[in-house]
Amino acid sequence: MNIRRPRLPRTRAGRRRLVQAVMAGCVLALLPATWLYVSTAGRVGTTAQAPRAKVAVVFGAGLWDGEPSPYLAHRLDAAAKLYREGRIEVVLVTGDNSREDYDEPDAMRSYLRKHGVPEARIVSDYAGFDTWDSCVRAKKIFGVDRAVLISQGFHIRRAVALCEAAGVDSYGVGVADKHDVTWYYGGTREIFAAGKAALDAVFEPDPRFLGPKEPGVRRALAAR
Repeated sequence: MNIRRPRLPRTRAGRRRLVQAVMAGCVLALLPATWLYVSTAGRVGTTAQAPRAKVAVVFGAGLWDGEPSPYLAHRLDAAAKLYREGRIEVVLVTGDNSREDYDEPDAMRSYLRKHGVPEARIVSDYAGFDTWDSCVRAKKIFGVDRAVLISQGFHIRRAVALCEAAGVDSYGVGVADKHDVTWYYGGTREIFAAGKAALDAVFEPDPRFLGPKEPGVRRALAAR
């Protein structure tokens, strides 16, 4: 089978147009990522810089043999630290529970309990299938108007931008991790995920599952 190779333009003008087209494509591809950085300026920092807030939202990041992955454990460690310091009152854990043998929120809840966060101060969102869904459900289902968001540095700006678009006044805590293969993969993935984030912020699609309002956050804040 003969496969025809693409031919480069033979004329100088043709090559110039090709270069311009490639450069334009690169600029368009990077625009969503630029939007994320610009729109979240001043809203991302460390645990030491996080403002006091009633609610912290921790996003799921995978399980290993039913336990939080190292990246997810670091997010939960940050939430537990903020709670022990009295800087947050309730932790909303949001993740994937789309099948019986995979339950991020319950694994996150169990980890937080072991690290000093009382059961009554943890609220689970079992339908946080992606960042946009988690942000919309935090606002519409759990009634969260303001929150500290916790994730890795490569993801936190997207989380803040999307929660702001969903109506949640947000500050992001970027958890530090070593720059291993997973970190670089996550950073690269974010370049492409920024495009979807921009579309979510503009068109505001409904989450995969919305459901009725839940009083979990309100009850947890009232618990003594």
